[in-house]
Amino acid sequence: MLKFITHTPEETIELGKKIGSKLKKGDVIAMQGTLAAGKTTITKGIAQALGISDTITSPTFCLISEYYGKMPLYHMDVYRLEGGEDFVNLGTDDMIYGDGVSIIEWSEKIMDELPKRTIILKITPNEDGSRLIEITNWDVVLQ
Repeated sequence: MLKFITHTPEETIELGKKIGSKLKKGDVIAMQGTLAAGKTTITKGIAQALGISDTITSPTFCLISEYYGKMPLYHMDVYRLEGGEDFVNLGTDDMIYGDGVSIIEWSEKIMDELPKRTIILKITPNEDGSRLIEITNWDVVLQ
């Protein structure tokens, strides 16, 4: 497991850029963290690394946002879903097993539906406003 501390949104975006620069087609990132933890902020950096210039916003109400750069980015928010069956019924298999990168916010609800090689990125806000960012399965990216 890799651990990072970021102190500002800008540092969180920079960490996202570093992560995004290592991603390849088919990578899936399961984001975990409370409301306002920084999941969308780190996604902004990942998107920048993928050459995406669009404004990245939380897909809470549309569930899935698609962006295009060096490769597609599928940004999903499963907070409002009941569970894995709802996730599968959205037609997400084409995305998570496709030619892009998938980022799934609130992934705790659907972990059983994700590939074994999914990268888990957990963000925990600290009392001082910093963020602890823990990445599990990072070795998947480096293969």
